[in-house]
Amino acid sequence: MATPTFVELASGLVEAMGQTLEAAKPIPEGLAVQTGDGFLYAFFEDPDQVSIESVRRLVGEDDSLAPRLVVLTPGRLPLAISAEVTRRGGTLVEATRFHELARQLGLGAYLGDEPRAPHTGPRRLLPSAQQLDAIMGRASTWLDWGVPALALRFYRQAVNLKPEFVPARNGLGRSLLALGLVPEAERTFDEVLATHSEDVEARLGKAAALGAQARPQDEIEVYRTLLAEDQARLEVRAHLVAALIELGDWAGARVEIEALLERTPEDAQLRFLHGVSLERTGSARDGARERAEARALGLAFEREAALCGHLGLPAPEPRGPSDALRAPAPPSHPARRTSTRPRASGGRRPPTSPPRRVVRKREPSSAPRKRK
Repeated sequence: MATPTFVELASGLVEAMGQTLEAAKPIPEGLAVQTGDGFLYAFFEDPDQVSIESVRRLVGEDDSLAPRLVVLTPGRLPLAISAEVTRRGGTLVEATRFHELARQLGLGAYLGDEPRAPHTGPRRLLPSAQQLDAIMGRASTWLDWGVPALALRFYRQAVNLKPEFVPARNGLGRSLLALGLVPEAERTFDEVLATHSEDVEARLGKAAALGAQARPQDEIEVYRTLLAEDQARLEVRAHLVAALIELGDWAGARVEIEALLERTPEDAQLRFLHGVSLERTGSARDGARERAEARALGLAFEREAALCGHLGLPAPEPRGPSDALRAPAPPSHPARRTSTRPRASGGRRPPTSPPRRVVRKREPSSAPRKRK
C-alpha cells in the first residue's frame, strides 16, 4: 500500500493538472484515479512491487481502454512491465519524466528536490497571460516528448482558461490524434475550422485525421490544396510525401521529394527517400547512387535500418563490424507516419501535429541511473 506522502503527491499532481476527479481508490501498488474524460491514472510508488498482472488488473481484457491508461512512477519499471503498458497502447511516465512533471507543477519537494527560485525579472505579461503561457509551455513540452496523454491535460487547462485560444485547441486535437482518439480529434479540428477556416494547423490536423480513418485520397487533397495556396509551405509538402509513400504512390512521392530537395539538397533522409523513389520508379542505378550520397551526407546506419524496416525494404549491409550489432530489428507493424516524413529545414518549422501513433522520444533531462 502506498505511503500517505505518496498519496498526497499523487493527489496534488491530479489537482494541479486540472483533472475532473470521478473516482479514486487505493490499489496494492499505489493509487488509481479515474477522471471525468475516461482516463485512468495509476500511480505506482515502488516499481519493484509492480507486476504484469498489476497492469492487466487495471485495464482487464479490453484493450480498447488501454490508450486511456497513464502509469506514473518515480522509479523505473522492469522492462517487461513497461513493454506491457506500451504494447497495450498505454502511456508511461517514469523516473526522470515523473520527477520533471512534479517539478513543473511545483511538487518537487515531495521527491526531495530543492524548490526552484522564483522569477525575479520584470513581468511583461499579465498574470492570466503568464499562467496561460506556462500551461502551453508544459503542453507543448510533453507533446514533443511523445507523451500526448499529459499534453492533453495541459491543453485542456489552456482551453478552459481561454476557450477562444486557437493554438490550445489545435494542440488539443493533436494530442487526441496521437492517442488514437481520432473522432474526438476530428471534431476538435472541425470546431476550429468553423470559426477560423484558413488556419493551417487545423487544416493539417484535419488531413491527418482523414488519413487515420483510411481516407488517404481526402488527406492528400487537403495537402495539395494548401500547396496550391502557397508553394513555399515545406512542412505541408513533407506531410504530402509521407502520405503518398504510405499510399504506395512512389511516382507522386518522387515529384514532391525532388521539389523538397531543391530547397534542402543536403538533407540525408530526403536523399535516401529519393533513392528509394528512383528504385521504385525504374531507376535502380540512380537510386543506389542517391542512397550512397545519403550515407555520405551523414545518414546514420541505425536510421537507415529503421527506414528500411518501415518501408518493407531489405536491411542495409553493415558498414562496419559494429553495425550488425546495432541494427534494429524490422518492425512487425505498419509504418508509422513519422518514420518517413522528412524534415523541412527551410521556411516554416515543420508542425508538431502528430500522426496516428507517436514514437517515444528521449528522456527530458539527465538519464536515470541504471538499475543494478
